[in-house]
Amino acid sequence: MSNELKIYKCSICGHVVEVLNNGTRPASAKTICCGKEMDLLAPNTVEASTEKHLPVATFVDENKLSVKVGSAEHPMIEAHYIEWISVVYGDTIQRVNLKPGQAPEATFCICGATNIDVYAYCNIHGLWKSNVAK
Repeated sequence: MSNELKIYKCSICGHVVEVLNNGTRPASAKTICCGKEMDLLAPNTVEASTEKHLPVATFVDENKLSVKVGSAEHPMIEAHYIEWISVVYGDTIQRVNLKPGQAPEATFCICGATNIDVYAYCNIHGLWKSNVAK
């Protein structure tokens, strides 16, 4: 398994899909929603806006990873918030879904993993990714 999440978004209705297993799908295959091909999201890895979106991860100990979105806390209002945070390492994916009003943070049990990709998804600004290694 690759550490790279494959996340698609419909440009019409906003539906978001994660590919769990690409199988033997030919390169010509398409993911369709609302009669149109969905966009494969490339995660942003560099801050470019006034809000902060990059996940900031800190090892709490050998089995726990604390993640906060942004070096300055990301807004968590109905119109603009972090929908979820995921960590990916080895053959493991963990996700915490968030709602407006909650803090844009989560703690994950990482079972001693030392190289972890961390993703956050903003309902307005899309997919963000950082990496943390011990």
